[in-house]
Amino acid sequence: MKKELSTRKHPRLKGYNYSGNGAYFLTFCVKSRHEILGEVVGRDALGAPEIRLSEYGNIIKLEIEKINFYYKNVIVDKYVIMPNHIHIILLINNNDGAPRASRPTNAMIPNIIGILKRKVNKIYGFNMWQRSFHDHIIRNEEEYRQIWQYIDTNPQNWENDCYYTTTKGAE
Repeated sequence: MKKELSTRKHPRLKGYNYSGNGAYFLTFCVKSRHEILGEVVGRDALGAPEIRLSEYGNIIKLEIEKINFYYKNVIVDKYVIMPNHIHIILLINNNDGAPRASRPTNAMIPNIIGILKRKVNKIYGFNMWQRSFHDHIIRNEEEYRQIWQYIDTNPQNWENDCYYTTTKGAE
């Protein structure tokens, strides 16, 4: 009996100019969703849960914060490092707004995430990341605010998060 393969959805928005400026919401995960980047603990001064980063989480934090220096036209506008995944809002600004055929955004974003993952893997000597990542074009100010809020409240909603597991540690 032949098993039918599911049709893979094309991840790019049809008709969108990926070489121009834009805001992008990115999510990437630790392999098998192992909770090795940190843990959600206690409460801060405002009563919200805090993320206590592990050694792995602290290294990825440093690498995320370097993105603004490595790419002059990219801004890490908001991010959160959760126990087994990371959310980032990246802003791409080609200064004059003109498309850059030599470095389209649809090539730039995978490059940024790939370099980030490889640097951390090299430091620790193993591949800790799930193969791909999720990206979403932020289409308007309202959507931007909703995503910003989602990132801000992700720690307090951790136990209801679709990435939540009880798996701790890497194999």
